[in-house]
Amino acid sequence: MTILCIETSTSVCSAAICKDGVPAEQCICREGSNHARLLPRYIEYLLQYAKDHHLTIEAVALSEGPGSYTGLRIGTSTAKGLCYGLNVPLIPVPTLEILKLASGIQEGILIPMIDARRMEVYTLINEETKAVVVENEESLYAGEEAVNYFGDGAAKCAKIFTKPNWHYIPDIVPEAQFMGALAESGKKKVESVDLAYYEPFYLKEFVAAPSHVKGLK
Repeated sequence: MTILCIETSTSVCSAAICKDGVPAEQCICREGSNHARLLPRYIEYLLQYAKDHHLTIEAVALSEGPGSYTGLRIGTSTAKGLCYGLNVPLIPVPTLEILKLASGIQEGILIPMIDARRMEVYTLINEETKAVVVENEESLYAGEEAVNYFGDGAAKCAKIFTKPNWHYIPDIVPEAQFMGALAESGKKKVESVDLAYYEPFYLKEFVAAPSHVKGLK
């Protein structure tokens, strides 16, 4: 199965083509929130790549969240438009599962963290996605087994995680190239995705702050 994958849940923007779960080509930018500008360029390049290599896009995989509200909306609107235009199904992929796979770590307890502002993170606890206010290690895991924590919400926790079995792994981000295998395993669920009503998995409700621009309320 050839899948076009889109990942926009953090400040990193990426898109990839995966064939039978294996990445064939990826475009990625780690230098800030330029998703609205970069993603259309990435999609155009990857569609041309697929054409040049005689690949037919059979589905679009989307990093579904949680993560940045703006990033998720950009990714979702792009993915839905592609699905309508190409007449292919949408396969939502949990962002924290992408982050775990991107870590490449197979030993110990894995705690992926996506920043949710202040000392709150989105993470997986016993395979359940939660928003957690981090106060100490016990906020996430109380055992003695080796713990590897990573993601854009992890660095701010390093100063309060002092137990020797807790290890911070830097520079791990969710990338589209890791979505292929996860999308393949979830493709049987695509019939339940209604494109017209599909929304990202925000986890928390979006709360808009008052505008600081004079004349706007």
